[in-house]
Amino acid sequence: MGNNKQMTRLMLSAAITGILMSATAMAQDSTQAQDTSTTTAPTGARKTPQQKAAEAKTTTTLQQVVVTGSATGVKKIDASYTLTTATAEQIKMANPKSTADLLKIAPGLWPESTGGQTGANIEIAGFPGGGDAPFNTVQMMGSPLYGMPTLSFFEQTSIFRIDDTVDRVEIIQGGPSVVFADGQIGASENFILKQGTEVPSGSIGVTYGSENLKRVDGFYGFPIAANWYGSVGGFYRDSDGVRDPQFAADKGGQFTATLTHDSDRGTMMFYARALNDKNQFITPIPLIQNGTDQFSAYPGFDPLTDTYNSKYIQHVHLAGYPGGGTNADLANGRGAKMNFFGGNFDYDLGSGWTISDKFLIDAGDVDTNALFSGSNPATLNDELYNTPTSQGGFGLPAGSATATYAGPGGGGAVDPNQSVIHQGWWYIHKHLKNINNDFRLSKEIFEGNTLTAGVYLAHYTMDDKWALGNQMLMTNTPNARPIMVSYNDAGTIKQLTDNQGFLDNGGFNIAQHGKATNKAFYLSDSWRVGPWLFDASARLENQDATNNVCNLTNVDLDGDPNTLYNNSVPVCNGTFANTNYNKTHTSWTIGANYELADNMSVYVRANKGVHFADFDNGIRGATTGNTAPVQKIQNIEGGFKYQSDLIYADISIYHKQFNGLSFQPTDGAGTPVGAPALYGSDSKGINLAGAITPIENLKLMLVANYLDGHYSHNNSCFKFTNVVTGVSGCQFINGVQLQRQPKVHYAFTPSYRIPFSWGDVTAFVTYTHVGPHTQDQSGLQQLGTYKTWDFGVIANVEKNWQLRLQGTNITNELGLTESNSRIFGTAAAGGVILARPLEGREVNFEVKYLF
Repeated sequence: MGNNKQMTRLMLSAAITGILMSATAMAQDSTQAQDTSTTTAPTGARKTPQQKAAEAKTTTTLQQVVVTGSATGVKKIDASYTLTTATAEQIKMANPKSTADLLKIAPGLWPESTGGQTGANIEIAGFPGGGDAPFNTVQMMGSPLYGMPTLSFFEQTSIFRIDDTVDRVEIIQGGPSVVFADGQIGASENFILKQGTEVPSGSIGVTYGSENLKRVDGFYGFPIAANWYGSVGGFYRDSDGVRDPQFAADKGGQFTATLTHDSDRGTMMFYARALNDKNQFITPIPLIQNGTDQFSAYPGFDPLTDTYNSKYIQHVHLAGYPGGGTNADLANGRGAKMNFFGGNFDYDLGSGWTISDKFLIDAGDVDTNALFSGSNPATLNDELYNTPTSQGGFGLPAGSATATYAGPGGGGAVDPNQSVIHQGWWYIHKHLKNINNDFRLSKEIFEGNTLTAGVYLAHYTMDDKWALGNQMLMTNTPNARPIMVSYNDAGTIKQLTDNQGFLDNGGFNIAQHGKATNKAFYLSDSWRVGPWLFDASARLENQDATNNVCNLTNVDLDGDPNTLYNNSVPVCNGTFANTNYNKTHTSWTIGANYELADNMSVYVRANKGVHFADFDNGIRGATTGNTAPVQKIQNIEGGFKYQSDLIYADISIYHKQFNGLSFQPTDGAGTPVGAPALYGSDSKGINLAGAITPIENLKLMLVANYLDGHYSHNNSCFKFTNVVTGVSGCQFINGVQLQRQPKVHYAFTPSYRIPFSWGDVTAFVTYTHVGPHTQDQSGLQQLGTYKTWDFGVIANVEKNWQLRLQGTNITNELGLTESNSRIFGTAAAGGVILARPLEGREVNFEVKYLF
């Protein structure tokens, strides 16, 4: 505890020192003359959005300077790694349903956003993921939002919302990301905030959507004093959701403010953000599977608009929750209530020396109130008497049970032929704290060569209380109703459920506390020799983490043997299991870029990076010294970039080798043979982002990737029993396609701009194709292919008005991103599968005033 307090003090001291240094430096700039021969070019007057837009038209895409993945910033034409950028307008045109969904603009990234605004699974081409987002980091102004990319029931896009305060995003994959920021080996998206302007400017917009979305967005940038600028902005919205849960599906908002000071030698910028947003988490719904990968609607369920969530199951009491139980509300969903404060400081010291410092402090709650899939549906009669207990049945004596509706409006008898299902009503309270600081010192050693040394420090904590399990018996219908059951057992009345419909009071009711500190030192050298740009970087990082989780003892909560739902509930017994994790590893990257012309370049790059364990995955449940091995990626890539008036092309090829997943070697029957070993994956692929402008105002854009990825170095078969089908087996995974990742994925967007005397109108459509993909490592459950159509019409009227009509999945395509993730193997039983399909058609209209 003392060491962590000391680290926190050191980091706070570093941040405060950076602020004081910047303030002192800025004060000196205002009172002393500068030797312009040794300074960087002046930042200059800050510009309005209209001025920036005018300049952007004269600046080619490849000449844009990006700040993510490099020590001091680099032009896109010189960036020798996979990179995607998008302006605020391009972000809007992508019409992302969530922050995670925006990642679809980057070839090779596959966000599964069918679960709602938050809690997305984010797959990175060539990485064996399968859930959450362990290989993705979200940055704001270059600072990671949390010390670990993911935890159970948390991934970083859950605590970031896109609104009109975002100026642009830069998304990188692999390459130098293994060295900079938090050393992410997968993908990092860095959101750059809008700042104040020399001339006051801003916007206010109102949006209405077909799902009864009502949203207000605003931004205002303004000067405060000479070279001082401020901005404020944010959004508030309320929506029923495409899948209406009978309460607000998404409700909340965000507020962001910035303060910036410019000088001839540098910039100092501070930002603060408050987020309070509640979002429905959408569980899989039933579908009919026809053949291997053809799916259709289940009777009574609209796969495009229905959800199990309802007012009948909204409010519950969870008796097994640590500390004596708690009330929970499904309307709180998987939301976030977080506060952020950060700052960036960049300064030219002269004589070729520059310094840069970024820090971020944030804290808040990221809770989950949601249903999680259990058994497949069956009639009430079958569930009570006929379905095997191994497949979710209850095995009661024939004709012994009484079933009535529970909850609001309950009390009536349930028809024995009513289709029912039981699902987990889970509540996870998660309180996070994070502070990180990234300090860099650069020196131009000689003309064209710059050496950078950096120190990255992060200290972060997690305080959790979980109530998992809580299987609730409910109707297998949209907006489900809970069912309570009692039965006569040889003259004794026994309660199978409580009066809320719960079959149990939780199967995993834990309290846990995690704390960790990451310390990293890195060196990076960039050397320009004529048309060549070489760079080499290395990072030495240590992660020191501790997790304490309460030990569980099964108890009878009420002492009544006839209340079966709480006779053996695991609860914290006052003791804790402590696990320490301390790992140190090196990551590196080396790249070369050759500029064939001022509009064309080629590059090659190699990198090797490491992924540390997190509190929930690799640490919790293990003992000190026996924690999960460090996962490693080795990547070789090459690329070509070209831009002319006719064509823009950014093409890359790669070969990724991943290692570090544990397995037990077996023979063909699944019998263990030898000592545990490690396996991984081997992947080759192509990424493409391109555009053709055959005539003025017509643009044809394509984002595409091809992935040939499979599991490797695994000489075992996984023994399993499928709780849905009741089938047991042993499945080899070596050579099987990486789960949840399409082999082919592309989006084609033609757009046409029509100029008028009063402004212009741009119309576009986006056709997206998703190729074959599978549910899990077994490859036994195929999820098929699908295609979607989106559209948009944007009208700019005079200087101040913008009208925007956009829609997604306008053809109501039925496509799946995942099935029941709590089983292994085939997910269909009797032709019925639980899965997450795309949401149906959504159309929204925005009116915005710019000033």
